[in-house]
Amino acid sequence: MQRLILTIGLALFFFGIGRAQKIQHLEAFRSINSERYFRFHYDNDFFAATDEIYTQGYHFEFVAPVFSKNPLNFMLLKPEGFKTKFGLSLEHIGFTPNHYELPEIQYGDRPFASAIMLKSFSVSTHTQQKLRWHSSLSLGLIGPGAFGEEMQVGIHKWTGNKTPLGWRHQIKNDVVINYQVGIEKQVFQFNDILFLQAQSTLDVGSLFTNISAGANLVVGQFENVFSSEAKEGRFQIYAYAQPVVTAVGHDATLQGGLFNTRSPYTISNGNLERFTAQFNFGLVIQTKRLYFEYSRSSISKEFETGETAKWGGFRVGYRF
Repeated sequence: MQRLILTIGLALFFFGIGRAQKIQHLEAFRSINSERYFRFHYDNDFFAATDEIYTQGYHFEFVAPVFSKNPLNFMLLKPEGFKTKFGLSLEHIGFTPNHYELPEIQYGDRPFASAIMLKSFSVSTHTQQKLRWHSSLSLGLIGPGAFGEEMQVGIHKWTGNKTPLGWRHQIKNDVVINYQVGIEKQVFQFNDILFLQAQSTLDVGSLFTNISAGANLVVGQFENVFSSEAKEGRFQIYAYAQPVVTAVGHDATLQGGLFNTRSPYTISNGNLERFTAQFNFGLVIQTKRLYFEYSRSSISKEFETGETAKWGGFRVGYRF
């Protein structure tokens, strides 16, 4: 098992070049040093003064010892000698073209799409090796059954914005089965105020198939999870920057599901950008019980006739 994990890790570091998923929560700079916590995350392009492409996403995350008994954990990484935490989360993401208010298909633009998933995950840390593994299994649905139309129409009515009229052309219902494995290695530390990690992630499944690499730079008063001296509940305030490059094999939010090919409009293989670049940055404040984060993200165009996209988000968490 250890040899298999090492092989996967080397492959991710030397061949990985990006990520496509919008909601990420397992990086070291987002770690809550507790065996029990809850965290809520919300993304919206409104925070970047836009209303297109990645329109919104939300994520409910729970970590507790009880999830170590999850029967799906046999598919998750649990390397020997590492301290491992288990959790469960609910995730929803939604996408629209630029002119979402028009009833016609917006050819050359992104299709309407939404997906909802239940995710089992594990996070394993080795302080001496300054190494961190995470893995997850997501099961869910992409299509009208994910109620993306109802959510966006309701929010726009409540806020007085234009009513989205093109959801009838959205990606059709299909199953979501996705597996993710990631590795993160601390490579530099300066005076307990500056930390640099290299990271890579592999996604395989019916929703996203891609492979990734990037870097996480953290500056400030940060309780380093790679240190054996890290203590639960210390006050933290720090900023982070995360450049990531992406190689994309499949993206169902653009190309449609793998099993249901009856979507009225999708992006063709030839139009898909196989390499994208994404940059994330933000500010995190943690107290004895609470977690707060504000983030901003931008990504290069994901298909040839598309545009770059920007969005923002916030996280709030509570340590039990």
